[in-house]
Amino acid sequence: MQTLNNTEQEIKWGFIGCGEVTEKKSGPAFAMIPGSSIYAVMSRSKEKAQSYAQRHNVPRWYTDAQQLIDDPEVNAIYIATPPSSHATYAIMSMKAGKPVYVEKPLASSYLDCQRVNRVSTQTQVPCFVAYYRRCLPYFLRVKQLVDQGAIGRVINVQVRFAVPPRDLDYNSVNLPWRVQRDIAGGGYFYDLAPHQIDLLQELFGPIVQAKGYHTNREGLYETEDSVSACFQFHDGLPGSGSWCFVSHESARQDRIELIGDQGQLCFSVFTYDPIVLHNAQGRQEIIVPNPQHVQMPLIEQVVLHLQHQGFCTADSISATSVNWVMDRILGKI
Repeated sequence: MQTLNNTEQEIKWGFIGCGEVTEKKSGPAFAMIPGSSIYAVMSRSKEKAQSYAQRHNVPRWYTDAQQLIDDPEVNAIYIATPPSSHATYAIMSMKAGKPVYVEKPLASSYLDCQRVNRVSTQTQVPCFVAYYRRCLPYFLRVKQLVDQGAIGRVINVQVRFAVPPRDLDYNSVNLPWRVQRDIAGGGYFYDLAPHQIDLLQELFGPIVQAKGYHTNREGLYETEDSVSACFQFHDGLPGSGSWCFVSHESARQDRIELIGDQGQLCFSVFTYDPIVLHNAQGRQEIIVPNPQHVQMPLIEQVVLHLQHQGFCTADSISATSVNWVMDRILGKI
């Protein structure tokens, strides 16, 4: 079993999966952070693996995940595959003694998240999850405003999200994996809501009650395309949410509203619209830029954690509660 004990040891990442997310959001950051590099990449497609390695100057490429995990030069694994394989690859990696950074959600079900946590505990190998919005300047500013009492005591939380169908959603012969339940765990709700739920739990603590109603209104695919939910945080703070993935363009919305006893704070999760603060001082719009590679701040935390120079809280334990909330809303548990 390989362990990372040297605070100066370079973290040499092996990527399992080299799809769209690795091109800009995450991949470049692994090579830009001091003490971190990309050593190998794997895809079941030889052409994709070879192309990614050549374009990003990665020394080795594989078409077999176990071979990448077993590479003695690789000492940490980044899993960038669809959710149905997250738990399997994470467990394989941790049993080989190699820390894991996995794309969100942690797995395609709450039960699989529990499997990952058991192996992490048994092997004492950490597993981190790419809830990178926690670390972005935009959302750190939201948290700062809440913590400073800019709207007083928060008394209600509302999530509103609506988007029209994507062109690919009309292709019934070759639907996106994100709307295939056996691959994604659900529909677009299971792909997008994790970021919203994780941010809310970062702001207000764990959600301990959740119930939802879900349906498929347009019949473009089998998974849910419209979801409504209510939930409650550990201190009694109530919240509600609605998600529609087949709306008209006029209804497009990406908004979380925090209602306080002294004001209101509104922000987006995916579009990074200006943060809007309403309180006794009036209305204020706050623009906060984010880095080019949005996962970079979190990946830097992970690298420092593995080098024993910092601590990263975006681990599999905290990520599991997100899956619990989603599975409760969708009636999976």
